[in-house]
Amino acid sequence: MRLVNAVFYAHHGVMEEEHEIGGRYEVDVAADLDFEAAAREDDLAQTLDYERAYRLIEDLVTTNRFYLIEKLAYLIAHRIAEKEEGIISIEVTVRKPNPPVGGTLDRAEAVYRYEP
Repeated sequence: MRLVNAVFYAHHGVMEEEHEIGGRYEVDVAADLDFEAAAREDDLAQTLDYERAYRLIEDLVTTNRFYLIEKLAYLIAHRIAEKEEGIISIEVTVRKPNPPVGGTLDRAEAVYRYEP
């Protein structure tokens, strides 16, 4: 199960301006889980509810302020694994387009993999 390129406006970063002005953040989640029973029975309760996962991600990204996108990736992975049953592993990527590096750079990204 994958959620690809969830986009949010938030206020993360090391620089004070990033906390004041904010910016765009993109999140991908790849969860490894056995969803055979859910598919066979067409039952949402037996798989990852991606709407609930999206809301959890949205809440973490938009209501908190962190210095590092690594912290955000870590928290998203752990929170989803805590709230959803059957997660074998989860990989979260948080991207920050156009990070303030004093030069041209498409994005910075942090990838965190967790196996509960």
